[in-house]
Amino acid sequence: MSVRGLTKVFKDFWNRPKARAVDNVDFEVRRGEVFGLLGPNGSGKSTTVKLLLGLLNPTRGHIEVFGHSPRHVRTKSRIGYLPEESYLYRYLNSRETLDFFGNLFHLSRGERDSRAGQLLEMVGLSQVHTRSVGEFSKGMQRRIGLAQALINDPDLVILDEPTSGLDPIGCREIKDLILALSRRGKTVILSSHLLADVEDVCDRVVIYYGGRIQAMGTLKELLAEPDTLRITTPVLPRETLARVLEVIRHDVAADKVRVDNPTQNLESYFLDVVQKARQAAAETSGAISGARVAAYLRAGNEERPPAEKILDRLSLPPTARPAAGPKPATPAAAPAVDASKLEALTKAATPAPAKPKAAEEPKPADLSKADEKLSSLLGNKK
Repeated sequence: MSVRGLTKVFKDFWNRPKARAVDNVDFEVRRGEVFGLLGPNGSGKSTTVKLLLGLLNPTRGHIEVFGHSPRHVRTKSRIGYLPEESYLYRYLNSRETLDFFGNLFHLSRGERDSRAGQLLEMVGLSQVHTRSVGEFSKGMQRRIGLAQALINDPDLVILDEPTSGLDPIGCREIKDLILALSRRGKTVILSSHLLADVEDVCDRVVIYYGGRIQAMGTLKELLAEPDTLRITTPVLPRETLARVLEVIRHDVAADKVRVDNPTQNLESYFLDVVQKARQAAAETSGAISGARVAAYLRAGNEERPPAEKILDRLSLPPTARPAAGPKPATPAAAPAVDASKLEALTKAATPAPAKPKAAEEPKPADLSKADEKLSSLLGNKK
């Protein structure tokens, strides 16, 4: 995907310029990349997304998606989109919603059913698939919205504020899914003002302000502090630490040296607390932790990295969780069975079919009695 000189000016009824939402923007998105659009509210992110989807016409500039205009019909069939607000038919349930969107892409009935089941399990809504989506909370609507964005197995996935309204576990699931899609070679464009979400998954970002790109690059380039150095060690004895600080302060001012304990981020701590609390978890009528990424989205990726497995362990009951330690050995193959002995045992164990009783066919005498009763009934009616 490439964008060159993209500009969008909204006009009023009298065709006078009212707002310059996007102003001369240039960037490229590579295959398999997670690309972030950052900026405060009203900076032009959502307008850029709508231009990339062909929902708006640019005032000036050029957009190319898969070598074509974003308004090209076949190009649209390769795109999955989760809008900022979940626009769903409130009287349809989850499975009917996915069936409706799958039908728009001309998927067969069997394919729609298969993908709907996998997606509902993946986003944690399989146990509430009969409830209408109008009864869902905002977070649950975001989950079903994400599922509909992936029903066509798109090559380009555009997510506009995907974690809005989700709890921390749901946010982590969405980020793990984005990473899984990227590993499969799919391109993901993520528009968000939640910096922590973008920092966890994006390869490159652009930062908007006032409709213009103020900064662009990889997160490593943008976030590195070249004037500061961090040294991490295990806990040192007091005497050793004193000697180290003495050496450092010989060349650096004492007020610029800081010693503290590293901390984990709040999300990691929250997930750890939830994992422990689930040992006594009860059933819920809301969303649960999603299962592994849908099979058709993985496309044969057999081994999953640890980040993709974290919530599989959270969703399992305590007795079903694998114990920590070395990987168990592969069980030996079962011994071969003598086919002739198995057939003999099967015949001996299978009872002979019962002979149909003669009473199943009506006798002539019974038929004559039935005719007499029918005639009397008809006579009474007359």
